[in-house]
Amino acid sequence: METALAMLQLLAESVLQLLIQPFYYIAVLFIILQYSRQMRMERQLFAVKLHSWVNLTAKAMLTGLLAGLAVSIAGAFIGTTLTPSAVLWLWVVAAILMLIRIRYLCFAYSAGIIAIMQWVLAFTPLAERTDWIGSMAVSLAGVDAVGLLLLVALLHLAEAILVKMQGDRLATPLFLEGKRGKLVGGYLLQGFWPVPLFLLVPVAGSASGSVSTSALPWTPLFGADWSQGWTFVALPMIIGFTEMTRTMLPQVKARHAAQGLLLYSILLAGAAIAAWWQPILLPLAAAVAILLHEAIVWRSKLAESKLKPLYVHDTRGLRILGIVPGTPAEAMGLAAGEILHKVNGTRVLTKEELYSALAINSAFCKLEVYNIEGELKFAQKARYAGEHHQLGVILAPDEQANYYAASGPASLVGLLRGMRAANRRGKGEPRDSNL
Repeated sequence: METALAMLQLLAESVLQLLIQPFYYIAVLFIILQYSRQMRMERQLFAVKLHSWVNLTAKAMLTGLLAGLAVSIAGAFIGTTLTPSAVLWLWVVAAILMLIRIRYLCFAYSAGIIAIMQWVLAFTPLAERTDWIGSMAVSLAGVDAVGLLLLVALLHLAEAILVKMQGDRLATPLFLEGKRGKLVGGYLLQGFWPVPLFLLVPVAGSASGSVSTSALPWTPLFGADWSQGWTFVALPMIIGFTEMTRTMLPQVKARHAAQGLLLYSILLAGAAIAAWWQPILLPLAAAVAILLHEAIVWRSKLAESKLKPLYVHDTRGLRILGIVPGTPAEAMGLAAGEILHKVNGTRVLTKEELYSALAINSAFCKLEVYNIEGELKFAQKARYAGEHHQLGVILAPDEQANYYAASGPASLVGLLRGMRAANRRGKGEPRDSNL
């Protein structure tokens, strides 16, 4: 009972410690900026609202909190010696990397760089200096680099689970520039979660704050001498993924990404444990953290290059790129990747033919649709006054499409400058792709 009460007290203090740190709020602000840009792109391309940045951010915060609690519980049994100074090192390095490319915000890169810097530092006399450089060297030398790498592995395991569960629901349809300038349909799968961690650490690794000398009911696998006391350290983190696909359904792409993240977390955890067992292997573990994460990116690109674009029209009819929520198309069970073959008994090969076919019967809509397996299915629905006036499908682009998704801002500076979400193509007024 005494240990449980001490844990609750120290956890409460670590929550307050989290609230006064700027890093969690920085993570939430970054998520808001990303989702806001995504909403602007949807409106510019399709003139509809497919997502709400408020809802996405709120769900991300709740899901991130649950993921943080799960990782914190796992971390309590593993054991680390991370300190507030380690948190500062992690975020400072991540912030510098974000100025180069936004995707480098992933802590796999910053943890790997910190581990390499610490290894190099051991061959220099910088820690013996008495100026600010010496202070920074001492601080860097005190970071539990192995613990950071192991923590990154746990976070990627949590990320793999979240991507598998939620990745396809975070997908946004896009018009993308394909080969030879031809526009094709595609999807941006993008999700971010702010993850507050409350890590159990031995007192030897705690820089300040209250500690408890009560005996733990278990012995963590790693860490220093736990008999001297322990406490909790708040560590605000952020996890996220960004994938682009022209060739897969969102749920297939999310599953593909989750498999890569799962494999990465397992290999990195193995490398971190090996570095704990033999410290000479620390630079190897750091290289695994960075290079394998780059391998995930190239794995995704390679998979895309082997397949043909999915979201293009063919001789059977009009390819569905997306479905607008709350419309007849959603009620009839239409899905991305399917092909509108006939509407009210009429073949449709262009948007104009689709408009005309829908006007044949103002009170009823009957569709013949090829599903993703190429099988013909039928869908029908009565049309009532006050319902959404359109069918609610977003079609793959044709030659008359005027906007396509621009490349996202590569750096944090580009994001803050509010770069355009979409590029203009051709002349004339933009055409509505939502029917």
